[in-house]
Amino acid sequence: MSTRLACVVFDADRPRFVADFWAELLGWTVTIDRSDQVDVAAPDPDGLELALTFRPEARAKDCKNRMHLDLASRSLDHQRAQVERALALGARHVDIGQGAVPWVVLADPEGNEFCVLEPREEYVDTGAVAAIVIDTHDPARLAEFWSTASGWPIAYGGARVAGLRSATGLGAWLEFVQTPDVKSDRNRLRLDLLSFPTDDPAAEVARLRAAGATRLAADGTPGVLLADPETNEFCLHRPASDYSTV
Repeated sequence: MSTRLACVVFDADRPRFVADFWAELLGWTVTIDRSDQVDVAAPDPDGLELALTFRPEARAKDCKNRMHLDLASRSLDHQRAQVERALALGARHVDIGQGAVPWVVLADPEGNEFCVLEPREEYVDTGAVAAIVIDTHDPARLAEFWSTASGWPIAYGGARVAGLRSATGLGAWLEFVQTPDVKSDRNRLRLDLLSFPTDDPAAEVARLRAAGATRLAADGTPGVLLADPETNEFCLHRPASDYSTV
């Protein structure tokens, strides 16, 4: 394994505006504020939370995202307080066919779905973000690919749901949930990978392709643009601000 998960990237019409929403909701801080990128990260620099990165994108959201965040709660009262805080910051309730469930489905000010979960034992030590959830036709296959890409071991797997977590046993889960929905456009949320300083970026691209990734045409996005086995886009970045073609 020579790459690691770096961040969750949001395409955003107003990057700073939606970044401020997530920073306030999670209790995180804005760490990068540029016209082409706004980053939000947990205040503890040694924490295991993945950063959130917001990049400008004028393309309108026209369908349910294939990736979303699940937020943890410590109690039912805390869950209610989280929902109320999110609504006060500009979120809204959304119906994606969830029915009567103990979690609450919301959308941020740009329509990106997320869930505020009821208390669950498996998420007691995750921090603010319990899980990064990806819709998939084949949870086991996609979990295998992302385990190879990220170095996170598969904690559980099955026909309907699979999950990865850092080998430290801390931080958010990466979960894959079976869905019949068909991917119809470029994802507005994606995962980005970071290679290690001593690694050959070309070799890392080859390794990811051998695991099932497809290289995509450059579109101006920093890094090397690829897609996983279910065509979910992701980028591979160099450790420094060196995004030369590999």
